[in-house]
Amino acid sequence: MAASSRAQVLDLYRVMLRESRKFTSYNYRTYAIRRIREAFRENKNVKDPAQIQILVNKAKRSLEIIRRQTHISELYEADKLVIENQKKPMT
Repeated sequence: MAASSRAQVLDLYRVMLRESRKFTSYNYRTYAIRRIREAFRENKNVKDPAQIQILVNKAKRSLEIIRRQTHISELYEADKLVIENQKKPMT
């Protein structure tokens, strides 16, 4: 993988994770982060530049979907789950 392509992929990975953390729903947030990590790990050994470009384009489309869905989730925010409201025990 060329250095510029590698940098582009890593930047896309970081942006996708950052955007996924904006989901207000715990379940959507953890699912999106898990799927992004799994997808990038599955394809980390791809060497063909054409295949890499196809995967990058697919990831960019997914990023746009994530951005759109996080915006919608901010508009229709629900109550937090019990697991999200855990307080650290006092010592």
